[in-house]
Amino acid sequence: MSESTDAPLRLPRIGDPAPQFTSPSTHGSTSLSDFAGKWVVLFSHPADFTPVCTTEFLEFARRSKDFAALNTQLIGLSIDSVYSHIAWARFMEQNFDVTVDFPILADLSQSVAAAYGMLHPGESSTATVRAVFVIDPEQVIKAMIYYPLTTGRTINEVYRLVQALQLNVNHGLATPEGWQPGDACIVPPPATMKAAAERMASDYEVTDWFLSKTKSPV
Repeated sequence: MSESTDAPLRLPRIGDPAPQFTSPSTHGSTSLSDFAGKWVVLFSHPADFTPVCTTEFLEFARRSKDFAALNTQLIGLSIDSVYSHIAWARFMEQNFDVTVDFPILADLSQSVAAAYGMLHPGESSTATVRAVFVIDPEQVIKAMIYYPLTTGRTINEVYRLVQALQLNVNHGLATPEGWQPGDACIVPPPATMKAAAERMASDYEVTDWFLSKTKSPV
């Protein structure tokens, strides 16, 4: 009996190497490897010239310089053509005075969308869901977010997520609910009885041995 061609693809997971790609884009041929050494926010949208996607792209474009200041490259994606992407970007510039200065991948073959698990047949058989992948400078997936077609993402949360991930990588600290830069951060809990006792007498803001905070380094 032949193997089924409908077997589900394995979705990438946090901690996996990011699937590599080379794709046509509004900036010419674009590869993930072009951005090694930088953080990357790769995000998909269902289709060009759709209302929810337009609001998201406008805000990503407005915040592009903020992401760049975090050494972070934005990359958009849908399964539309380069010509559609160009027309849509020009529409946004002409009607909202906002320039989309990051590449938009034209994934007509759906190869990138499939590799990143952006195609959810139960949601749509023809469009990518609203997926966000945060990829670190070693090109490892650090975070993933999925939204349905009907619900727009909050770009400020994506920005905050990158800041929190960078804090963890650079300083080994975790971040509590609602954390913003400058807020206290969570110190990793001790792993021995001796360290737990020492934590209780430390200079940290100690609630208990497993829950302690320190000033934010950023």
